[in-house]
Amino acid sequence: MQDESSYILEDFKDGLSHGIKVSNLAFIIAKEMKLDDDICYDIAMAGLLHDVGKLKLSKYLYGRNKEGLTVEEMKYMRTHSKLSYDIIQHYDFSYLTLETVLYHHENYDGSGYPENLKGEDIPIGARVLHAADTFIALISDRPYRAAFDADTAMEIMIDEVKNYDMEVFIAFQRVVNTCDIGKIVSDSEIEFDENMLEIFE
Repeated sequence: MQDESSYILEDFKDGLSHGIKVSNLAFIIAKEMKLDDDICYDIAMAGLLHDVGKLKLSKYLYGRNKEGLTVEEMKYMRTHSKLSYDIIQHYDFSYLTLETVLYHHENYDGSGYPENLKGEDIPIGARVLHAADTFIALISDRPYRAAFDADTAMEIMIDEVKNYDMEVFIAFQRVVNTCDIGKIVSDSEIEFDENMLEIFE
């Protein structure tokens, strides 16, 4: 049976891999939308950092049910975007990066979290990151399900298209249909320094 520290380390590795993939895809979507280079860079940085708050939750949720989270655990997990924001606001990141991290789970129809922002009240970076993050999550293995293939992931997102800014979603579709998604989301070996975990203690 794994102890708490090994679960946290495993979550850290998974989170780093996920962040790199989301960052890559979000950057390409932003470029496809012809956003300014500095905006594309800030969105890519937010992609790397958007889930760091989940590491603070790992110590409370380690050993969790592999079938998925309970309702109470899900409510707790939904605090991760605010926790991520709270962590990175103490470092030298742009305002766009900070608000992109904070609002990356807001839905275009106002049904998201943490603030139930709607439409263009959601910062553009968060609208881009939301599409990239959802797609990468769907095509990745989870403890409670196997990864979906890219076509199925796209169908799932189309069924929930109310969650997305259509300008972003159309750019996202163009990227997925024309780029080598396998290269963007490659599982190349990632090196990291375990001392980085000290930030979450």
